[in-house]
Amino acid sequence: MATGRTHRPATRSRGIPEATVARLPLYLRALTALSERSVPTVSSEELAAAAGVNSAKLRKDFSYLGSYGTRGVGYDVEYLVYQISRELGLTQDWPVVIVGIGNLGAALANYGGFASRGFRVAALIDADPAMAGTPVAGMPVQHTDDLEKIISDNGVSIGVISTPAGAAQQVCERLVAAGVTSILNFAPTVLSVPDGVDVRKVDLSIELQILAFHEQRKAGEEAAADEAAAPVAAKQQRKGPDGDVPAVMPA
Repeated sequence: MATGRTHRPATRSRGIPEATVARLPLYLRALTALSERSVPTVSSEELAAAAGVNSAKLRKDFSYLGSYGTRGVGYDVEYLVYQISRELGLTQDWPVVIVGIGNLGAALANYGGFASRGFRVAALIDADPAMAGTPVAGMPVQHTDDLEKIISDNGVSIGVISTPAGAAQQVCERLVAAGVTSILNFAPTVLSVPDGVDVRKVDLSIELQILAFHEQRKAGEEAAADEAAAPVAAKQQRKGPDGDVPAVMPA
């Protein structure tokens, strides 16, 4: 089976915009769910709604793939699953190493979605000597002393970093020096990498802070709406059957 070392996805060479590439996994997830329900075709409106985008953007994205659908019929689900999977490089085996097997690293190792999406966890690596040989998700943890050999032996081009922030940059540099060209970073720090190395950062605390911002804004909008409604409500309460009730009733 081919490995990620010798085969790279063709999206950049074909000029597909990065924004479109970022949405392809959303379409693939929605299409896979349809495929599992044996749905043969889907309209652009239905698929766009399932993926959380608008249908015009979806049709534009699919035009980069050379897939336009059939008027009155829609898109062939199985063909689109194959087409997007091929474009994302998921029709081949991508060996992955996870470095840092703490709580988060162990959770990633136990995630069952990697294999079904074309990714094979080739090794689990940690700097703690006490972790060496400990089975996690059915695999023995290996020590970071062997990192370069592990990458070479398994033809790894994708590394996942789930170490503490202080260790992440050094791990990154070792991964890159060993031949890793794509990194998924869960450590709460910004990594410095040379040209030709892609980094995707996942920071759960930042995502929560963004949600907190939106919650605060919604609360502020609700408070403002309540304040705006208060004078109207007060005025309505002062109205009698014949109009406004005077502030001072006559004796």
